Amino acid sequence: MKKYNVQNYIAYKEDVKKSMPTDKEWKDYTRDELIIKFLPLVENLARKFSTSQQASGVLDITDLIQEGSVGLISAVDRLDWSQLNDSENIEQTLKSFLSKRIKGAIRRAIDINRGDIKLPEHKLNEIRKNPDDENKVALFFNSIFTSYDDNPNDESNFAFQLPDEAKKYNIDLMNAYLLGIMREHLNIKQYDVLRLSYGLDCDKHSAKEIAKYIKLDVPTAPVIVSQIKKEAIDCLIMNVDAESVLDYI
Repeated sequence: MKKYNVQNYIAYKEDVKKSMPTDKEWKDYTRDELIIKFLPLVENLARKFSTSQQASGVLDITDLIQEGSVGLISAVDRLDWSQLNDSENIEQTLKSFLSKRIKGAIRRAIDINRGDIKLPEHKLNEIRKNPDDENKVALFFNSIFTSYDDNPNDESNFAFQLPDEAKKYNIDLMNAYLLGIMREHLNIKQYDVLRLSYGLDCDKHSAKEIAKYIKLDVPTAPVIVSQIKKEAIDCLIMNVDAESVLDYI
């Protein structure tokens, strides 16, 4: 982990302690109070990243707290209290919902600030020939494709400064091919979640809309939908030959 400004960190801790709202019913917290209430959660999650190899040498603890706080604010603004009030344990549901988005914000910041990495050709070929190696697949797809897609309108992204002279894909044919692969390897719930999430044969659906479609009526339904989506993608990575998909494309 990079060295960080201790004085700034101490000042941050003192400010949080002074601003921490008193305990009361969850529904009585204002937006700002709710954000401050969960700032210790941000620090807790940021520390786990700061001591892991994933963030080593990329961002210091104060950077990670800052990025996690941005994710927390965005998540608080997306809270659906009509569902939270139906939860048996509002605090646990809140922590589950906020934690996922805080960690996502920190991961994106790490990826963006990691720097440009050019993989040697023999390593790229090794990744393509070993699709069952999850770490290699994640390294290839997360560092190459995800970084481009995160900010498609960012003019500084060189990938979007080049003219696209490739032939247009037949989207309907490609989607039909992907749906066939999904039907072969996924159960019906995973298939529907992935199909609706990416809009392969329909418009894209939100997690809340997907939960309603698969008749998932619990306060944490959007979180469960996201978990099903991850399980479906992991299943495809483990069972589908990446070369067959790349060759088809």
